[in-house]
Amino acid sequence: MDMTTDKGTAMNTLNVDITDEEILNRYQKYVGRKVTFIISTIFILILFAGLAGSIGQAKITIWEAYAAFFAKFLPDYFTANWLAETTVWNLRLPRIALGIVTGAGLGIAGCIMQGVLKNPLASPYTLGISAGASFGASLAIIGGAGIIGGQYLIIGNAFFFSMLVSLIIIGFAGRRGATPETMVLVGIAILYIFSAGTTLLQYFGEESAVVQSVFWSVGSLERASWSKVYICSAVVAACIPLLMLKSWDLNILTTGDDSAKSLGVNVKHIRVYTMSLISLMVASIVCFTGTIGFIGLVAPHITRLVIGTDYRYLIPASGIVGAILIVGADIVSRNIIPPIIIPVGVITAFMGGPLFLYLIMRRRMGYF
Repeated sequence: MDMTTDKGTAMNTLNVDITDEEILNRYQKYVGRKVTFIISTIFILILFAGLAGSIGQAKITIWEAYAAFFAKFLPDYFTANWLAETTVWNLRLPRIALGIVTGAGLGIAGCIMQGVLKNPLASPYTLGISAGASFGASLAIIGGAGIIGGQYLIIGNAFFFSMLVSLIIIGFAGRRGATPETMVLVGIAILYIFSAGTTLLQYFGEESAVVQSVFWSVGSLERASWSKVYICSAVVAACIPLLMLKSWDLNILTTGDDSAKSLGVNVKHIRVYTMSLISLMVASIVCFTGTIGFIGLVAPHITRLVIGTDYRYLIPASGIVGAILIVGADIVSRNIIPPIIIPVGVITAFMGGPLFLYLIMRRRMGYF
């Protein structure tokens, strides 16, 4: 009897030790750490953007670059000379803005792909979406054939074929008995098919066309313009809130398909819904920038290592980290062999490869 009483007293003591106030404090610290990380990365992105705006043949300081930006919106508080304002707004800011939107879109796409497919290697590149865009662009550049003619020939082809790849993957996702592994394998198969098609076109193409095709396929921000920034920004801005609405379902999905179904989550619907939005977002980006690899692969892993797998914070944080990586890579690409500008896709591959190997060696992939 005494033993039972002692056991009950011990259990009560354990329950009393963790009060509601302490649980609330722990939760606030949990959230605070994530919010602090997001705010810190925003400041880093702003710093990188200012640095990118100050680097180039026209020499301006980072403060002049910031002043040129804010003078447009707050002319009573900021002034900028003609050189700084013209250089920043006409030459450098479109490139920076396209880099931020591209990095954010690819980072978020990779984050959600890895979650819904439960595969740490899932990304817009490894699932063949970028390869489809590259094939479409090569078909337009080398063969002159496309869905839309005129000045939108290359962009139209790239968008069409990247969406075609996405629809194929989504089609397999909608089939009965389809698993995340099936979707990844389908994406890899498509990657090889379209890569082979691109290589075949380049083999038979004229030298000048092949050079242009190769340059497009490696990914670059050289074609940045305000019109492209507006289009990409509109699509990404429309898709992100729709993806955030499913953050709780994505959190539940991390427990496994069976557990998610038992909690009322329509797993098949979530996969098709998120993959559709991601496909639209990625296709809208890569049709302007070309193939930029490793951002969608590495940015989510870096973010998960710091703040965990809560998609309410992981989705926006992955986008910010992706933007930092793209803008940082662009700074390196413009300064490593000046005045030659190396395509940013080459820099991201050089950065992403070793970084991803480091993440693998740390064996911190257990969150899948």
